[in-house]
Amino acid sequence: MKELRVKDIIRVTNGKLLCGDEKTICNNFSKDTRTIQKGDIYIGLKGEKFDGSKFWKQALENGAEGVIIQEQEISKEEMEKYSNKIIIEVENTLEALYEIARYKRSLYDIPVIAITGSVGKTSTKDIIASVVSTQYKTLKTEGNNNNNIGLPLTILKLKDHEAVVIEMGMNHFGEISLLTSIAKPTLSVITNIGTAHIGNLGSRENILKAKLEILEGMEKPKIIINDDNDLLHKWYLENKEKVEIHPYSLKNAKDIELNEESSTFKTTIKNEIKITVPVGGEHFVYNALCAIEVGKLLNISDEKIQKGIAEFELTKKRMDIRKLKNGAILINDSYNASYESMKASLEYLSKYPGKRKIAVLGDMFELGEYSTELHEKVGKEVTKNKIDILICSGENSKYIINNSSMVEKYYLKNNEEILEKLQQILSDGDVVLVKASNGMKFYEICQKL
Repeated sequence: MKELRVKDIIRVTNGKLLCGDEKTICNNFSKDTRTIQKGDIYIGLKGEKFDGSKFWKQALENGAEGVIIQEQEISKEEMEKYSNKIIIEVENTLEALYEIARYKRSLYDIPVIAITGSVGKTSTKDIIASVVSTQYKTLKTEGNNNNNIGLPLTILKLKDHEAVVIEMGMNHFGEISLLTSIAKPTLSVITNIGTAHIGNLGSRENILKAKLEILEGMEKPKIIINDDNDLLHKWYLENKEKVEIHPYSLKNAKDIELNEESSTFKTTIKNEIKITVPVGGEHFVYNALCAIEVGKLLNISDEKIQKGIAEFELTKKRMDIRKLKNGAILINDSYNASYESMKASLEYLSKYPGKRKIAVLGDMFELGEYSTELHEKVGKEVTKNKIDILICSGENSKYIINNSSMVEKYYLKNNEEILEKLQQILSDGDVVLVKASNGMKFYEICQKL
């Protein structure tokens, strides 16, 4: 294990050691006093509405080995009381977090696979990590900790790992640029360019530009892209002589069989091998093709690639399928939503065997001036996929309702009304999809069902 000591933190952050031994090894870091573990180093991050540095004493009382704080007055009595602990003062704790993570990353000469894209980042990360872990001890992003705090905290979990699979999310220009400067990927993946966050970035072309910031942190840019995505295909054609680009496509799969809870296909990305994906839906075939490409570039055997894909598990709240007490099937895809992911989920629902297909859909956020148009397009997808019952809630979901036809539909005020309606109508054999942006809190509906 590579050692990160207090003196290293002092050096890279230009911090000041108020008390403690600079030779102390720092193995684990936390930003939350409620979940602090004995021996952790607590980082008191400052946000718009809170200042984590104010809770430094609580962190130490809860078992932290030390704290990294900013702008705190510490009395002589407090200094004496905690003299056996580590207290580091820095100018800015968030910037300190970045610098400590950059330093930790610099200690490791291992594959770091970074994944971004408008849709499918987390599920693609899960399947890639499953393949990579068949050959290497692998650290991966947990849940969707893919932002400017989650990513460096993930890097700081590096111990005796032999590979990292990390997810990068963004809402604005410059965010991926920051993340890639910390993670320093050796291999990058862009799953697709869709419409998520188009309200912030103004166009799909700008979304592509923001995602391509991922290359900035790479010494030798090497990237895997979805060649069936129109903008990525165009970028590939324009840049294949300048950048090492590895495209994947449904053209790399044959004899595709899509079932409700799994899919199979044959691929010729390495040799012709049969792949079984333990989750249904064409989009998971794409995820598997991407993971195969990663496996090939890391010299992982066909057998291990097959095993990694066959055994991968999805992060919860993403296509989490379970049977309810009344016999209905719940497809919980409540974590997030964009037009592209709504479209894919509705297609999946339409093919899932069941008596009635019920879609519970809420607002998609951060679409700006495109919001009306994209919600209208979701309504048309409802009709196209012959959904039996449509239930919507949310300011913009009225456009889904208004642009769907040939369907029994309900436009309700809130989650309580949705839950009540579902409890009234759901019966044995029904299949219900629940999907919206996370801010709609539709996961609460799934929990109560």
